[in-house]
Amino acid sequence: MKPLNAVVAACPPSGIRRFFDIAGQMADVISLGVGEPDFVTPWRIREAGIYALEHGHTTYTSNAGLPQLRDLICADLRRRCGVGYEPDGQCLITAGVSEGLDLALRVLLNPGDEVIVPEPCYVAYQPCVSFAGGTPVPVATSGDDGFRIHAETVAAAVTDRTKAILFGSPSNPTGAVQTREDLKALVRVAEQHDLYLISDEIYDRLTYTGVHTCVSSLPGAKDRTVLLGGFSKAHAMTGWRVGYLCAPDPIADLAVRVHQYTMLCAPHVSQLAAVEALTSAGDDVANMVADYDRRRRLFVKGLREIGLECPEPGGAFYAFPSIKVSGLDDETFAERLLHAERVAVVPGSVFGAPGKGHIRCSYATALPLLEEALERMARFLDSL
Repeated sequence: MKPLNAVVAACPPSGIRRFFDIAGQMADVISLGVGEPDFVTPWRIREAGIYALEHGHTTYTSNAGLPQLRDLICADLRRRCGVGYEPDGQCLITAGVSEGLDLALRVLLNPGDEVIVPEPCYVAYQPCVSFAGGTPVPVATSGDDGFRIHAETVAAAVTDRTKAILFGSPSNPTGAVQTREDLKALVRVAEQHDLYLISDEIYDRLTYTGVHTCVSSLPGAKDRTVLLGGFSKAHAMTGWRVGYLCAPDPIADLAVRVHQYTMLCAPHVSQLAAVEALTSAGDDVANMVADYDRRRRLFVKGLREIGLECPEPGGAFYAFPSIKVSGLDDETFAERLLHAERVAVVPGSVFGAPGKGHIRCSYATALPLLEEALERMARFLDSL
């Protein structure tokens, strides 16, 4: 048989899913592994989805998505972030942020173009760059300063083949929130070298220690930025698969072109549920965010008390503690913790080389379970 696609064949399976699958076959496991809200989608959003089904809204929508939803997204970005996008021509509804990321990279990259990716980063970033024909160029960040993205380090990685910088803030896996000044410096690097910015802001509403900075709202950024957002995290709508891509007209136009040949449109029912999310679910989101913040403070305090150094996560719902005190590498630590104490975490190395010696813990889990997980982790550390 002729060989299959070499780029895809060379891509390893997701390290997150591997531990999730192992944990799924074991009893009494507390999973801190998969980054998914433990809240059910708020009732008023589910009710909107049920109503949509009952009234037969099971057809395609326009490729770009429901006009009402695009209007609401653009109005929301204008209100919360101070950035203006036109619903017609600059906003596309995608099947989750994952599709938006794929579209952005396919549209921006030519074969061999380089994309700078600060690490640790979400596991999909580098594979998606490769799938689009590009070359990911990792740039390290460090827990010593809260995983800041330093503009000078990014600038040092720029070559004549560099096309874009891809990053997320708040970050998965570290929970790091980049400061406004650091993001401004990153925009200046993009301007100096004529680069695009791909900004994954799926966790924008899950910011606890300050106000979220939307990258495209910064001076000089909007014309070179692809903004990715969605409803999965703050609205607890992971399975509904609704995201959005906002970008200047030429980029958005080509993104729709790829989208219309591949995905066609995001699910009609899900788009109507997202309309409800933006229309009347603000209190539900605020309550969930407040609960995540309580869990964040309890869990990070608990990690430090059992001897694991942990930078303060300013957003998302992840802690990224160092486990160097254990004397184990992160893969061994995660495997032994799972089998010995039935606590599932993700080895930090799956998020890039700077993640070695760390584990990712999702605190999107009920407080009693987080407290029990901390007790089990303390017992495991004592056993070493």
